[in-house]
Amino acid sequence: MSWHRGTLVGFDLETTGTDVESDRIVTAALVRLDPDGTVAEQRTWLLDPGVVIPEQASAIHGIGTDHARKHGARAASAVEEIAHAVAEVLRSDVPLVVMNARYDLSLLDRECRRYGLPSVEERVGGAPSPVIDPLVIDKHVDKYRKGKRALQALCDHYGVTLDGAHDATADAVAAVRVVRRMGERHRPVATLPTEELHALQVRAAAEQSASLQAYLRRTSDPAAVVESAWPLIPRNG
Repeated sequence: MSWHRGTLVGFDLETTGTDVESDRIVTAALVRLDPDGTVAEQRTWLLDPGVVIPEQASAIHGIGTDHARKHGARAASAVEEIAHAVAEVLRSDVPLVVMNARYDLSLLDRECRRYGLPSVEERVGGAPSPVIDPLVIDKHVDKYRKGKRALQALCDHYGVTLDGAHDATADAVAAVRVVRRMGERHRPVATLPTEELHALQVRAAAEQSASLQAYLRRTSDPAAVVESAWPLIPRNG
């Protein structure tokens, strides 16, 4: 059976910003969808990130500093639970669907380091796999399509309803439904075993980064560097 017709687990983070090295997790969701598309199981977390949540981040996901401090779990214990849950999924060989996995999985990795916890990589004994990233796959199968590639744009393109964008649970569910539609439309991708699909995304993500880097160096920033590693940015030091 093709991977897009089986059980998939969506993972999403909402955070304090966009820097994987310094920003923090505010909310997280892990959602298991059955082959028929129904939500079979979900886990969600609200964290007190231990820092002020910038207003621009709060405007996106709706969680302010006061709310997080009052209702959020202690960051270290929540990060441990999230990393453990993600590792459990990966050890079960159920594909983990993560929109822009390079960001979410790398930020989770840095949070583990921040609190002295084993990373997902350490828990599973290697790079997180199998991961399915709708952003990487969409750029691979439809390279020259104009327009945005954010989750809402992918939902619009693939005919998926996204209720409550930037809610971690809603985004995780939508990401799974988008990759199912991708599988339906793009048979060469759908028929790959998950380990081959994962390897394809490693290569595709590197190619996409190289293309963007060349474009930026040609048009605006001669020194531009675009990260090529996927799904996890290597730690510095």
